[in-house]
Amino acid sequence: MATGPQADAIARLLKQAKTIAVVGLSSEPMRPSHGVSAYMQSQGYRIIPVNPQIESSLGEKAYASLLDVPEKIDIVNVFRRPEFVEEVVDQAIQLKLPAIWMQEDVIHEKAAEKARRNGIFVVMDRCILKEHRARF
Repeated sequence: MATGPQADAIARLLKQAKTIAVVGLSSEPMRPSHGVSAYMQSQGYRIIPVNPQIESSLGEKAYASLLDVPEKIDIVNVFRRPEFVEEVVDQAIQLKLPAIWMQEDVIHEKAAEKARRNGIFVVMDRCILKEHRARF
């Protein structure tokens, strides 16, 4: 769990956010992206799947990219390998989204710095489920 100033910022983010776009969300129940997203959904968050390979997940229509999502996004939760993160960050910058959350083992310093330079709050290499459970 994060400590110090970032911990407080994470708590504020999770408290204020209502909609989480999950890039790389799988429709397979055994995948980590599915379990984590199902938990967040059970905690009252609206989950929007972003994955061109599926039509829906967790009862929600899936979109091919962030650019296709027709509603307000509070957090982009990234379940993709690091080499795909920069494209996600570029889309988030284009859409002026407030926060990018890279799950455990998703580390891309250059993309994170680019997001921060564009005013996006970045959480990297942390599980949103674990951080949520630790605080609430």
